[in-house]
Amino acid sequence: MKKNNIAFLLALFALTSSCSKKSSKEITSPDKPGEVIDTTPSPVGDVVGKITVGYQGWFAAKGDGSPIDAWWHYTQDWGKIPSPTNLGIKSWPDVREYTETFQTGFADLGNGQAAKLFSSFTTQTVNTQFLWMQQNGIDAAALQRFNPNGIEGPARDAITAKVKTAAEAYGRKFYIMYDVSGWTNMQSEIKTDWTNKMSAYITSSAYAKQNGKPVVCIWGFGFNDNNHPWSASVCLDVINWFKSKGCYVIGGVPTHWRKQESDSRPNFISAYKAFDMLSPWMVGRIGNANESDGFFMNVNKPDQAYCNSNGIDYQPCILPGDLQERQRAHGDFMWRQFYNMKRVGCQGIYISMFDEYNEGNQIAKTAENSSFIPKGSSFVTLDEDGTACSSDYYLRLTGDGGKMFKGQIALTAVRPTSPM
Repeated sequence: MKKNNIAFLLALFALTSSCSKKSSKEITSPDKPGEVIDTTPSPVGDVVGKITVGYQGWFAAKGDGSPIDAWWHYTQDWGKIPSPTNLGIKSWPDVREYTETFQTGFADLGNGQAAKLFSSFTTQTVNTQFLWMQQNGIDAAALQRFNPNGIEGPARDAITAKVKTAAEAYGRKFYIMYDVSGWTNMQSEIKTDWTNKMSAYITSSAYAKQNGKPVVCIWGFGFNDNNHPWSASVCLDVINWFKSKGCYVIGGVPTHWRKQESDSRPNFISAYKAFDMLSPWMVGRIGNANESDGFFMNVNKPDQAYCNSNGIDYQPCILPGDLQERQRAHGDFMWRQFYNMKRVGCQGIYISMFDEYNEGNQIAKTAENSSFIPKGSSFVTLDEDGTACSSDYYLRLTGDGGKMFKGQIALTAVRPTSPM
C-alpha cells in the first residue's frame, strides 16, 4: 500500500506541476516586503513560446447574411458601398482565394477583374484565413472583442462561433481579446459577457490554455486618454475577477507602462503587475529598423528585465509596418523586430495585426502590385519600394520569424525569406 500511495502522490504532484510554473525561482518583492514572487517564466504553452496574431474578424458587406448587413469597417458610412469617397481601409486585400466576394463602387482592378471585397462573416473567409495561419506556422489568433452590447454585438457573436470552428478544423488556437476602448460600463459588462457568452468557448479543444488556464486578454487598461478612463483600482478589480475564474490574463498595455509616462497613466503599476503576461502596444511607435534597435535597447530590454524580476511573462508586439506610409522595406523592418525580440528573450510574440487593412499593418494577403488594386486608386501595394513581393509574403515572413523565435532556425539578422 505504501508504494501505491507514493505512486499516487507522485502522479498527483506531476499533474499539479504541469498546470503551474515549473520549479520556482523565488525572490522577495521589492514593493511589498515579505511577499514572495515566483520569477520562473511560464513553460511553453499555447501563448508562451508561440506566435499569436491579432485577429479583427470585423469586415462585413451588404448582403453577406450578417446580422449587421452593412459595409462594417470597410467604409466611413457603413450603409453605403465602398468607393473612393467612402472608404475606411488603407490597404487593398488580395481576394483571389475567397469564393464569395462583394462588389464595390470602385473601378475595376488593373487586371480587368471587378473590384470586390471579402466579408469576415462568410464561413469560407474565416476558414481560408485560418488555413493561411496553419500554412505559415501561426499558432494562435487573439480574437478582438469590443463592447458587444451595441448593434455590432450579434455579428461579433456569430463570427466568434465561426472562429472556433475554423481553429478546430485547422489545428490553431484562439482566445478572446477584449478591447475595452470606449466601453462605458466595462467594469460590470465585461464580467457579464464572459460569464454568459464567452466562457462557453473554453471547452473547445482549440481554446488557448496557458499554465492549464484558459487565456483571456484585456487590451486598453492604463492608456492615458479619454477612451480608457478607468482608475487602476477599477482595472485591478477586473483583472482579479478573471483570475478568480481560473483565467491566465494578458494585458495589452501602453508602450511606456513600466515608467508610467507618455501613453501610460501614472500610478498604474499595481494593475500592470497583476497581469500574468504583458503585451505592450507598438503600432505608431516605430517605423524602421533603426527605431526598432532603439526600442530594443531602451524599452524592450528593461521591460523584459522588469517582467523577469516580477514573475510576469512578456509578449512584445511585432508589426509589419504601415504599408500606406511605406514603412515595410520589403520585410526588413519586420525581420529586425523578430531578430531583436528573439535576442531580448521574450516569452511570446504578438503580431499586430493579421487582418488590419484599416491601418495598413496587416500580414494577410494583400495586393502585390497595381494590377490588383482598383484603377485610379491611391492604394500602396507590396511592391511599393521596387521589390516585387507575393501577396502572402508577410505570412511567410511571420512563419520564418516564428521558426527563429522557437529555435528551429538559427538567430540571424539577415532575413531568410524571399519576397517572391
